[in-house]
Amino acid sequence: MKKSSITACPLDCYDACGIIYDENRLKPFKNGHTNGFLCSHLNHYDKFERIIKPRYKGQEITMKEALLKLKELFKSELKSDILHYRGSGNFALMQEVTDHFFANLGATLTNGTLCDGAGEAGIIEGRGSNKNMSLSEIEKSDVIIFWGRNPHTTSSHLLPLIKDKTIIVIDPVKTKIAQMADLHVQIKPHTDIYLALLLSRFVHINDSLNEEFVEKYASEFEEYYELTQSVRIKTTLENIGVTLGNIGDILEYTIDKKVAIVCGVGIQKYRDGADVMRSIDAFAVSLGFFGKEGCGVAYLGNSKEAIESPFEIKAKRVSKVNTNFDEFDTVFIQGSNPLAQMPDSLRVKNALEKTPNVVYFGLYENETSAMADLVIPAKTFLEKEDIRTSYSHNGLMVMNKQIESDIGISEYDLAAYLCKEFNIELKSEQEYLQYFKNFGIKKINGCFEVENREAIPYKDGFDTSDSEFVFLEEFETQQSEGEDEFNLITPKSHTSLNSQFKRDTYVYINPSHGYNDTQQLELTSENGSVVLEVKNDNRLRDDTLLIYSGTPGVNNLTSSKHSYEGKSAVFQENKVKITKK
Repeated sequence: MKKSSITACPLDCYDACGIIYDENRLKPFKNGHTNGFLCSHLNHYDKFERIIKPRYKGQEITMKEALLKLKELFKSELKSDILHYRGSGNFALMQEVTDHFFANLGATLTNGTLCDGAGEAGIIEGRGSNKNMSLSEIEKSDVIIFWGRNPHTTSSHLLPLIKDKTIIVIDPVKTKIAQMADLHVQIKPHTDIYLALLLSRFVHINDSLNEEFVEKYASEFEEYYELTQSVRIKTTLENIGVTLGNIGDILEYTIDKKVAIVCGVGIQKYRDGADVMRSIDAFAVSLGFFGKEGCGVAYLGNSKEAIESPFEIKAKRVSKVNTNFDEFDTVFIQGSNPLAQMPDSLRVKNALEKTPNVVYFGLYENETSAMADLVIPAKTFLEKEDIRTSYSHNGLMVMNKQIESDIGISEYDLAAYLCKEFNIELKSEQEYLQYFKNFGIKKINGCFEVENREAIPYKDGFDTSDSEFVFLEEFETQQSEGEDEFNLITPKSHTSLNSQFKRDTYVYINPSHGYNDTQQLELTSENGSVVLEVKNDNRLRDDTLLIYSGTPGVNNLTSSKHSYEGKSAVFQENKVKITKK
């Protein structure tokens, strides 16, 4: 096999698969976590039409004309009136090279996240760092708790690793993994913190506390136990849809076992999302599930852990969650579709319509490209060089160019053109690629991993000042839905990745409400409304509506408030009413 045939998946998902490009086909690595198969997105990657030609004001132009127009826009504006809004539609380390240009130009960049920031903030507050439990360690576990995670959709390469293991699922939806599980707890949305608090409480009540671990690394557990006592057991269990038997079963399955708690981002799509994640960590701490083989909490690790990016430059930044686009004269949008993926879409649409110059740089047509003044097509991952890291394993994966193509422009080549025109220093592409490669180390199995990452994180305690876990001291009481209100959940679809690929168009509801399939419903929240077709789904609780992330119009319903910690979007904060039958 030629080295040049090796590359890696560019999609912003957990698995970060290894790929072999052979005879115009994408094939999976047979070894390692890719395990000989690719997800449905990559199996159909070439079936989705991409943007071929640049255009300005609706008219096709050449790439040379597009770059000249871009230079003209940047030269005519005050640099503080330019915004760079970059997403992760193309996910790899070289994508950030454009940050280097815009920061040095004096433009404004963004911070915050539409994905996982609240959960990460909670992890860092408790552990002192966000070091993830890797796939190779999950494979060594006896028991897997999927807490708000649907591996068949979001991380299918976990599935071969969990055969013959005890499976517990905590999820408002009876997903495919829930149907296979030894125990499914169909919890009410946004009540995970109560279950986590009660689990820690019953660990103590049942004398199941890992005394040795707690004494060494969590000596303030007794104070935390007092906090858990503020939760009224009977009333809370009735409210969250959990029984005492469920709690007993969870503890019976997990005590004195190797346990991996595998969390999804849905549990933290709320203002108090950091507290939710931290309370789950606290349950794991009570049983000593850190620093040991096959034990831990897997969420989204920091994909750049132990890597210092040369593109991280100090710059003025605004929120990625509630960006005021109309405060800028020129907005450069890269690898993102904010008109669909940002919360409070009606506000976003209004702001972008008032923005004099909107530039879209990406692969696919979408709501944002349709309204952009200047559209610049990007290159696919097969047409450029890059380096890929992951937030679920420690691999450092070289993405070798596979195809020569006249379509589009790479992130590096775009940045190189602009840096030259504006007299900004930029090293060669190969220098940056080699810089990133130098963070890798070859393991015994022949794979490259990021050097200095711990195979089993927290073996010598947590990364806090005293190596001890920092427990919650208070938490926010959740308000129940009002009359005729539903909890909204917005998980990933198995046919799309946010607004890429084949997007869903339905609202899913429990059949007990009496609506017919294909019936049109108008859904409203305090932010806006959307009309969607019904699909009845008996996997759902009767107090819950499900609309997949990427569904056109779903974010008319969502709030652009931030999480309390982590500056993250809170897509599931709003309650929703059905106002039209």
